[in-house]
Amino acid sequence: MKKDNIKTLAQFKDEHYGQRGTEKREVLEAGYEQFKLGALIHEARLAKGLTQEQLADKCGTTKSYISKIENDIKEVRISTLQKIVEIGFGGHLQLSIKL
Repeated sequence: MKKDNIKTLAQFKDEHYGQRGTEKREVLEAGYEQFKLGALIHEARLAKGLTQEQLADKCGTTKSYISKIENDIKEVRISTLQKIVEIGFGGHLQLSIKL
């Protein structure tokens, strides 16, 4: 394998989607953040040993909704995310804004 052809993820995104701040790149980044949130919920649920149905019951929602969040089909509201993290997982939701 030639090492000259290896690129970092950042280099790949710059080449194919443009620099940060361009519309195409920002759409990509926003989609990634939503996907990452679903993956984090999925991982936390498994770490807690919960099924989607058990988590949904604890949070007052449905198994279908949890599945849709985890699979990046549905966006999660912050209030629902807070219930999932605090009531469902017994954790604390911490948000930050980077400028």
